[in-house]
Amino acid sequence: MISLYIKELSTYLYSFTAYVVMIVFVLFTGMFLWVFPDTNVLDYGYADMEIFFTYAAVAYMLLTPAITMRSFAEEKKDGTIEFLLTKPISDWHLLLGKYFAACTILAIALLPSLCFYFSIYTLGDPPGNIDSAAVFSSYIGLMLLAGVFASVGIFSSSVSNNQVLSFILSLAINYVLFDGFARLSSLGFLSSTSAFISQLGLDYHYLSLSKGLIDSRNVLYLISITCIMLVSTKLTLGSRNW
Repeated sequence: MISLYIKELSTYLYSFTAYVVMIVFVLFTGMFLWVFPDTNVLDYGYADMEIFFTYAAVAYMLLTPAITMRSFAEEKKDGTIEFLLTKPISDWHLLLGKYFAACTILAIALLPSLCFYFSIYTLGDPPGNIDSAAVFSSYIGLMLLAGVFASVGIFSSSVSNNQVLSFILSLAINYVLFDGFARLSSLGFLSSTSAFISQLGLDYHYLSLSKGLIDSRNVLYLISITCIMLVSTKLTLGSRNW
């Protein structure tokens, strides 16, 4: 699995798409945090990164499909998937190698945001007047959320040999999981079960982690969704209906 992970990571690092995604992620979140008048931290007057983590989740939801869409779709389109599956590696090693490579790219995209943290830390009055526990809890939540989006992308790529269709399917599933349940819970005729429905959404658990307290229930929920998507990918690969 390690060799496959290194191969996939190298492919990403030699890919123009990966660098575009990383640059767009930094610019997208940075503009909301520092530039746009309704959200920038300088006008807001408080030394926190809540705005960053809000829009970083949206950025990952939108951009992760661009990273993962080629994972299996390209292999199937080019006919190289049969070659991979004849090698002495299990389906789990194959999909986990691709999954962890995608997660690594998403983590690399997040690294420049540490400059945002240190900048706000310095700008605080007094310097250091920032809830660091909440910040790093949010980082953990954001990476777990990115892991869910990556697993969705890997699954979407495994069910199609068309990268565009994989991208659209991944984006749709990401939206439903992240924001769809919250929208559904706000409907009036579901008021009696709105609390339960909202807790099915990724945003509920992500926002809970952003409060500075790492609750094992939120962590387990995000990991469980990731595992469900990876198992679904394994079943798709095992079916060999392509």
